[in-house]
Amino acid sequence: MRTIMILAILVLTLVLPAEVAKADFTFGTPNNLGPTVNTRSEEINPEISADGLELLFSGERIGGYGQSDLWVSTRTTINDDWGAPVNIGPPINSSHDESGPSISADGLRLYFEADQPGGYGNRDLWVSTRPTRFDPWGTPVNLGAIVNTTWRDGDPAVSSNGLSLFFESLRPGGHGERDLWVSTRPTLSDPWGTPVNLGAIVNTPYYDGDPEISADGLMLFFNSNRPGGSHSFDIWVTRRATIDDDWGVPVNLGSIVNSPIGEGTPSLSADGRTLFFALNPSGWFVSLDSDIWQSPINPIVDLNGDGVVDSADMIIIVDNWGTDNSLCDIGPMPWGDGIVDVEDLKVLAEHLFEEVPPVE
Repeated sequence: MRTIMILAILVLTLVLPAEVAKADFTFGTPNNLGPTVNTRSEEINPEISADGLELLFSGERIGGYGQSDLWVSTRTTINDDWGAPVNIGPPINSSHDESGPSISADGLRLYFEADQPGGYGNRDLWVSTRPTRFDPWGTPVNLGAIVNTTWRDGDPAVSSNGLSLFFESLRPGGHGERDLWVSTRPTLSDPWGTPVNLGAIVNTPYYDGDPEISADGLMLFFNSNRPGGSHSFDIWVTRRATIDDDWGVPVNLGSIVNSPIGEGTPSLSADGRTLFFALNPSGWFVSLDSDIWQSPINPIVDLNGDGVVDSADMIIIVDNWGTDNSLCDIGPMPWGDGIVDVEDLKVLAEHLFEEVPPVE
């Protein structure tokens, strides 16, 4: 009878409206990607493809074409280990500096920064395209004078719908050293519009850069040396209720991810469950001994805090069905989607009967 009641509630409440919520989540212990991917040289700017099978990054490694190049490591399934990185090669890489890759959700557009000839400043944003994921990348095209300036523009991050392009820039009109900006367009066929500064809530007089936008467009991770961090460069995150809302006050990711050493250049898996980043022993966002690390992002699924995920937690979700209770909003992303519904039950089911250590 209880099961029938639960199912009835699920059906009846699927259409209920709700306000956007902010769910809690935690980070697991970071792990180095190991010697197959990392070397004694520089590996930074990780970028994970939407299907989780390609890991792009930039770095000055043996076998490159000059300065920093773009590289890619692949795997057959998301459960396999990463393969040996391969230089993406010409026409993208050159004797100049290429870095900060960002790949579109369909895998057919690759945005990056470079100081190649034909630009507008000492660093510009470029894009390369390919007909299919099995074709080589085409000749890079500069994004033009509307996006690029005579100042440094770099570290692009394209949204999953391909209509927003976040990046860092030294251009005038900002709030400090480097600021986060965004350019938008109505459709994929339209040119990028005039960039807009993300404003004083997100940007500071300090370094704010290396943006990474989540697939749902609600979380923006970035790198900053602003006060309130762990001493050096840290990864921060700002969130918004919907893609039409303003960004909120940034929050430091905390001591599990950040350390006094220096972390930056974040990248997020499409399901929001894994954060990739570079750890930089020099304390600066680029160093010749930087490695790529990853940390799991876990929703808090022990809703009543009794140390185990069980039917009691499921009942809490059912009792809050159709609401915006952040306690129960745990799916499909670890931070939820603004409504307690079947997506949250799916996530809870993945962890059913797990013993959960207390959150510190």
